[in-house]
Amino acid sequence: MTNVISHSLFTDFDINLFKAGKHFRLYEKFGSHPITLNGIEGTYFAVWAPTANQVSVIGDFNFWIDGEYKLEVRWDSSGIWEGFIPHVGKGHLYKYKIHSNNMGYISEKADPYARRCEHPPQTASVVWKDNYKWKDKEWLKKRKKHNALDAPYSVYEVHLGSWKKNIEENRSLSYFELADELVSYVKEMNFTHVELMPIMEYPYEPSWGYQITGYFAPTSRFGYPEEFKYLVDKLHQNDIGLILDWVPSHFPEDAHGLGYFDGSNLYEHPDKKKGYHQDWKSLIFNYGRNEVRSFLISNAVFWLDQYHADGLRVDAVASMLFLDYSREEGEWDPNEFGGNENLDAISFMKELNEEVYKSFPDVQTIAEESTAFTGVSKPVFLGGLGFGMKWMMGWMHDTLDYFSKDPIYRKYHQNDITFSLAYAFTENFMLPLSHDEVVYGKNSILGKMPGDEWQRFANLRLLYGCMFTHPGTKLNFMGGEFGQYNEWNFQESLDWNLLEFEPHKKLQNYFKDLNKFYKTTPALYEKGFEQDGFEWISYDDHENCVISYIRKGYDSKKDIIVVCNLTPSIRENYRIGIHKKGKLKEIFNSDSTKYGGSGVLNKKMITSKKKSWNSKENSVDITLPPLGITVFEVK
Repeated sequence: MTNVISHSLFTDFDINLFKAGKHFRLYEKFGSHPITLNGIEGTYFAVWAPTANQVSVIGDFNFWIDGEYKLEVRWDSSGIWEGFIPHVGKGHLYKYKIHSNNMGYISEKADPYARRCEHPPQTASVVWKDNYKWKDKEWLKKRKKHNALDAPYSVYEVHLGSWKKNIEENRSLSYFELADELVSYVKEMNFTHVELMPIMEYPYEPSWGYQITGYFAPTSRFGYPEEFKYLVDKLHQNDIGLILDWVPSHFPEDAHGLGYFDGSNLYEHPDKKKGYHQDWKSLIFNYGRNEVRSFLISNAVFWLDQYHADGLRVDAVASMLFLDYSREEGEWDPNEFGGNENLDAISFMKELNEEVYKSFPDVQTIAEESTAFTGVSKPVFLGGLGFGMKWMMGWMHDTLDYFSKDPIYRKYHQNDITFSLAYAFTENFMLPLSHDEVVYGKNSILGKMPGDEWQRFANLRLLYGCMFTHPGTKLNFMGGEFGQYNEWNFQESLDWNLLEFEPHKKLQNYFKDLNKFYKTTPALYEKGFEQDGFEWISYDDHENCVISYIRKGYDSKKDIIVVCNLTPSIRENYRIGIHKKGKLKEIFNSDSTKYGGSGVLNKKMITSKKKSWNSKENSVDITLPPLGITVFEVK
């Protein structure tokens, strides 16, 4: 009697969809699925390996012996090997032993669809099934409102392994511990969303999760899959959305991973010019292969479906879009029209976003895209890629460059701080101060600020104030909110001990209040992606290094006026034009003493005068604090 019983979860319709690249729930069919067949408990296995001539399941249940549990290849040329193995169940370790038709190549591969993986550096897959009972029904009912493009969207980017450590045991926190400590902290700090750097299983710690081998398994470093669900659930129960970093751009060459899976270029493009990423020494998916497209889109859907994620931040989109990305002349071939666009990748991204928004209309996809490629966040039916938002890398570079300059030189660089508004409404932009800005010798965000300690903290408060009053959604990497001194180190905890010192504690309080101010001020988010949500008052006062502008929401009575003094000089009786007569009331000031500022405030209501200024009929005289941002409402 054979050790593997013939069985299939696939219908003919499934196979047709898979071959056509239109099956977007492959995780329900492929992988290992504990089931009961004819009264016998066991596990059904299915793997795609069209170049194989033999595929066996090896594991701790048969001493990893090759050939004992041979899967059967389907008759329909799909390249799928499958079968039911009795008495193998939850918790058993396994891999696929694949004998290829290509030059006798033999490999031992982890299951691409495994729901759980061994703790690295071990590399086996784990048969798994959980019966987690979700308690986030209320969140799912209302998340469309929280995820809308006219809702406040302030994201806390987190690397789970280094956010906070258990010092006594010298380890990272578990999913359970994070569900308590991280969730309560994010709620206290008034963020609306958390973005997690990749939590899909990855073997190499210094990759920070961006070199993935277990696409359908949350990393076992912090606990079981159902424990990660518990963390997500806790976020939702506290009205906090979850964005997952997702990496369809490349994958590592690890022997147990997707590379050369069945002795052929199965998942990667066979042409090295399109299939190998020289910078990251990794392989690039073959976006023109139907089955690979189904794999990737199914993976995106999986995290939204099975783990209730509220969005996906898609990594390294620029590297996917362009055939010549990080390549010299002669290292790439143009597309059929003579251009440098990767037409297969563009088609894939459009299909990805169409499927995501069709199945989950209340989530967001966010592109980390650094070029001037047009239409990234435009709907597919209008010729765009279909993402909900795009990272505003230009704003990030210009702003950090400007703030790193001594204020005495800033008058020569006014364009750096204002230029982003020339293109701010060409896409749905998210403003990112991400992990990429605090590594590899770039210094921490606080460390980039010039001047003595007081000025550095004042500059940082001003930078964050400019960020939160600028059109677009916001993303800040962990540690920036309390002034982490050191660069981020993935092996170490954030320096939470800094909160014992007043400047850091006051900065943290400032960030908490700034998030709250953003969330409760409709003018800052209701028209965050619309031209008529922003109006300059003055952008050309180079000599004083002052910029001023109006932010508008749906109700014109709730418009606000923002004035930024980008030097350490106090400016009294500074005149600005305003768009309507009335009385100005200061509602936010980064120079408040409770935030570590000098306390230069506009304490009294200021009545406008019928005096033309800044092309406005009415104007007011105000006091500008040093290195401060001041926000007013007009009564």
